[in-house]
Amino acid sequence: MRQILQNLGTGETLLADVPAPGPRRGHLLIATRASLVSLGTEKMLVDFGKAGWIAKARKQPDKVRQVLQKVKTDGLFPTLDAVRSKLDQPLALGYCNAGVVLDAGSAAGFSPGDRVVSNGPHAETVSVPHNLCAKIPDGVSDEAAAFAVVGSIGLQGLRLLAPTLGESVVVTGLGLIGLLTVQMLRANGCRVLGLDFDARKCELARRFGADALDLSTGADPVAYANGWTGGRGVDGVLITASTASSEPVSQAAAMCRKRGRIVLVGVTGLQLNRADFYQKELSFQVSCSYGPGRYDAAYEDQGLDYPVGFVRWTEQRNFEAVLDLMAGGRIDVAALITHRHDIGDALSAYANLSAPGAMGIVLRYPEGDADAARARAARHVALPAPNTAGARPDPRLTVVGAGNFTTRTLLPALKGTPVRLRTIVSAGGVTAAHAAKKFGFAAASTDTDAAIANADTDAVLITTRHDAHARQALAALKAGKHVFVEKPLALTVEDVAALGDAAQASGRLLMVGFNRRFAPLAVKAKQLLAGLPGPKTVVATINAGAIPADHWTQDPAVGGGRIVGEACHFIDLLRHWVGSPIVKADITWLGGAEGRTRDTATITLAFADGSTGTIHYLATGDKAFPKERFEIFGGGRILQLDNFRVLRGWGWKNFSKQSSGLFSQDKGHAAGIRAFVDAVAAGSPAPIPLDEILEVSRIAIELAARA
Repeated sequence: MRQILQNLGTGETLLADVPAPGPRRGHLLIATRASLVSLGTEKMLVDFGKAGWIAKARKQPDKVRQVLQKVKTDGLFPTLDAVRSKLDQPLALGYCNAGVVLDAGSAAGFSPGDRVVSNGPHAETVSVPHNLCAKIPDGVSDEAAAFAVVGSIGLQGLRLLAPTLGESVVVTGLGLIGLLTVQMLRANGCRVLGLDFDARKCELARRFGADALDLSTGADPVAYANGWTGGRGVDGVLITASTASSEPVSQAAAMCRKRGRIVLVGVTGLQLNRADFYQKELSFQVSCSYGPGRYDAAYEDQGLDYPVGFVRWTEQRNFEAVLDLMAGGRIDVAALITHRHDIGDALSAYANLSAPGAMGIVLRYPEGDADAARARAARHVALPAPNTAGARPDPRLTVVGAGNFTTRTLLPALKGTPVRLRTIVSAGGVTAAHAAKKFGFAAASTDTDAAIANADTDAVLITTRHDAHARQALAALKAGKHVFVEKPLALTVEDVAALGDAAQASGRLLMVGFNRRFAPLAVKAKQLLAGLPGPKTVVATINAGAIPADHWTQDPAVGGGRIVGEACHFIDLLRHWVGSPIVKADITWLGGAEGRTRDTATITLAFADGSTGTIHYLATGDKAFPKERFEIFGGGRILQLDNFRVLRGWGWKNFSKQSSGLFSQDKGHAAGIRAFVDAVAAGSPAPIPLDEILEVSRIAIELAARA
């Protein structure tokens, strides 16, 4: 299918051929009929992409500080690689979509054939959580309905402003959101004054029943507003402009009456003068997108609605309210449409972003009775040129998951290995299509089951979210494929056992991405420890850093928590260094059993040979401190590995120090994936013994579950 993408690194806007999304639980699969180009947001993204490195840095000083900090802890080259990879990822443009439901899945209240609006991107087929969709009333065209999402942004600002019948309200900035807001304020019985530097937009505001002031004439908006209200001052100001200047906020404060209200919907500078707000006791608030529920994973991704008795207006109900106003003739979008383009001519639409008078740019999509069949067929996209990497006997690899870690770390490691890249899969299709072209896959897809079952695949690399690992790995093993699973192997001990049985029954390799045991300095440490007599003591200090509590990795059902998802790395590394089974494992949580912090704990391990290990997994430290430090004591000698950049030794006859290089850090990702590919190609045993994988995975899960 066709979809519009933006490359933030080069600034190129693309009409790309990507795999269509498939049905997903809680999502609507929609065939797009019309979508609206957001002149403000999308132009900003396009302009940012076209800017040079220095301009990009100036626009995001907070990101520059993060980059500099990462250079200090991880090294220059890994940091540069991470930045380039981030900018190389294609961005799906668009969030104002109208179309027809192809598959409603488990979404209550929707059925195939329903016309709906959503915040889906500019693509022929989109998959959108059902709480981000709303039915289009009869009498509202698809083209008009595409304005509902951007209209809800203005509506949420109005809800925060809480205007009442007869109040005087100023709208600063008469773009799409501003002019839609003008109409909603008029429908609410308010007097409205619109401010803009464009005379044509001011004329449209007047057409919608507002007064308007053309700021390009040099008129004083504060004086005008004061006269407009008979000297009382306005009741409220809604700022829908986009500017780096703080002037709109200062002007809003000056023109407000005592205890007036100001709501920022757009983007402005925020260099505020306290006196402007103090003397009048003004209120100032920033509006968040479409309304309550925005950026709440429970609402958007899991489909958990807020009770209407407690949250009357959610983002979905705001969509519905805007559509109802359209159906009642209270909102007119026909006058806002300045350009129409078919999706095949979409790049011309982006050439019009800076055209004089451009405002409502509508994209139109083909219609037909075969939408569903076409969407199913489009889930698999073959690249124009066949993959030619390697001879026919080389193992054929399919990759499930195309996120940043996969494309930045794992796929580059496959270069030069005896493998042919068959299919890469991602849920949305965009990242899969990008990775397929970049790394030379034969195809990109959104159909995981079909890709795994494909007879033209020998091995499967799984890098999806943690809750999918066990199911996908089990399917691959049962299909007779060798399997590499990025950690963790599974989220339950039952799944760990099932995978162990499946691997033994199939005779295929099963490997987990416990990469740190393959890091060059970790390998050197293992060599030194090989001749060390007696038990060892290993202390690991992991400055893991804080992750928001609502991040998916913290969700026990999706990510399994950080002990299962990341601390398993360090359990495995200690198990590898000691070279003896773990016979006892305990965990002490920060805060104790009742008020424990689930990402900060001390893990203690006892090994069969008498060795001990302690892992301090901490999310309470400072980022400036190295992330990972290991100290190994035994036989009158000591090793210290600092963040996989420097290995130091005390008491060793011929060893004192080894470094990975001044500007680099190697955690063994490349060596680990190459070891797996080499083992598959040669038919040799797995690089990590299966019993160690199962042991470490089971222990991590059991520790995470302990109170």
